[in-house]
Amino acid sequence: MPRAFLIVMDSVGCGGAPDAADFGDAGSNTLAHIAQACAAGRAEVGRSGLLKMPNLDRLGLGAAIQLASGADTPGFTAEPVGLWGAATEVSRGKDTPSGHWELAGVPVPWDWTYFPDTVPAFPADLVAEVCRLAGTEGILGNCHASGVPIIAAHCEEHLQSGWPICYTSADSVFQIAAHEESFGLERLLRLCHDLAPMLHARKVGRVIARPFTGTCGDFKRTSNRKDFAIAPPAPTLLDWVSWAGNKTHAIGKIGDIFSMRGIGALHKGKSDLDLFEYLNRLGAEAEPGSLTFANFVEFDSLYGHPRDVAGYARALEWFDAGLPRFLATLGPGDLAIFTADHGNDPTWRGTDHTRERVPVVGWGAGLREVGLCGFVDVGASVAAHLGVPAQGPGRSFL
Repeated sequence: MPRAFLIVMDSVGCGGAPDAADFGDAGSNTLAHIAQACAAGRAEVGRSGLLKMPNLDRLGLGAAIQLASGADTPGFTAEPVGLWGAATEVSRGKDTPSGHWELAGVPVPWDWTYFPDTVPAFPADLVAEVCRLAGTEGILGNCHASGVPIIAAHCEEHLQSGWPICYTSADSVFQIAAHEESFGLERLLRLCHDLAPMLHARKVGRVIARPFTGTCGDFKRTSNRKDFAIAPPAPTLLDWVSWAGNKTHAIGKIGDIFSMRGIGALHKGKSDLDLFEYLNRLGAEAEPGSLTFANFVEFDSLYGHPRDVAGYARALEWFDAGLPRFLATLGPGDLAIFTADHGNDPTWRGTDHTRERVPVVGWGAGLREVGLCGFVDVGASVAAHLGVPAQGPGRSFL
């Protein structure tokens, strides 16, 4: 029986979204702008020269970027030998749940709730509920921020008062940072878990626990982050596959994003390096007919949001260099699709995601140009490959 591997390179967009201007992102292009910066010598920290992704380029990544946006991508010159195209999202968001759910066949039928006010960001009743659940007299932050700077700004006061650091972004999220020892990791996770129903009822997509350790002058966010995401509004690819009696494996954040629905086995690690080892192992060992759904988050979290172009380029090159080992584990009939959930152009203004099309590049389907497709078509195609009935609006491109 064939197997399928759906691999999301978190935030690795390729520009060209027709509604990008509605999000203030017209002209953003994560992959193309990184490639251009590398060619211009503006990404020389820890690497040098053109952006080198020969394995994904050979499958069709460069062609997918060109199709999506027509952008110049120095270093991407290969003639495709794999499946390639670019996908467009219809959900009104540029966030993790929207992108992943739609890739799994379910567009988001509602408008997300955001916190447009910057300081203070949160309504009084929400602040009061956080205080009640945390057992504190107040919160810190209460603003739009990026994780590392807001922890640095409030670390000392947090350690002294015990008040949680609460912040948001342009995405539909409520994030709480707290010290694993002084505040307590289990206390932080319980706080986020207990707060999530209130925010989900208001259509806020995620409550995210952001634990950190160390001293205020030398703190480090840990791998114990946990997302408490609103459940998908309908059965997804993971449900379809599991209902058919096939095994499902989730690597990385997939369990959080889908509230563990349809997931048989969860594989989490401290870094993308750990997650790649799980991918290699499942390539060798996953059951016939199984689906492995993976998310590699560090492109987004470590390099996209901090606007680190060279770091993003290093991560892309590391990922691409590891692909031959993974692909060698696959057998006849297997399918691997590499895609993304949104953009996060590290050359763009601000620190937030960018509305972009995403590449769809595949191994195991031969040379196949799928053109411009929908996110939902990815899920429908994986289902078709596995011989599983699809229940969403997507159409298979296989």
